[in-house]
Amino acid sequence: MYHPYADLIGLKVEEQKTNYSKCLIEANEKLLNPHHVIHGAVIYSLADTGMGAALYPSLEEGQICATVEIKINYFRAVRAGTISCITKVVHRGKRVVNMESEIFNEGKLVAKANGTYMVFRKSH
Repeated sequence: MYHPYADLIGLKVEEQKTNYSKCLIEANEKLLNPHHVIHGAVIYSLADTGMGAALYPSLEEGQICATVEIKINYFRAVRAGTISCITKVVHRGKRVVNMESEIFNEGKLVAKANGTYMVFRKSH
């Protein structure tokens, strides 16, 4: 799927299947905040994109999804290396889906997110 924002920050979906995804991004100086650590929005973007990637394979033809809300907790700063995000669907109803993402840097947990998505039919 074409994803210009993901391309902009170097985010890649490494694995995607129904109810699961793994996304990666390599830390680099363009992703740093003024304190010389990876900006929290980059980590949030991994969670948000990972959640969409875990949900998309289960959508029926004509359905799309959108983020309703995501809560994220940051545990440690990231300065370098690979940042990975593992996302799993926790619960799926007919229209509302809850998912969890765990974000790691070189094997250490750096953040955890819980998100709610809405599934609906695309309107023209």
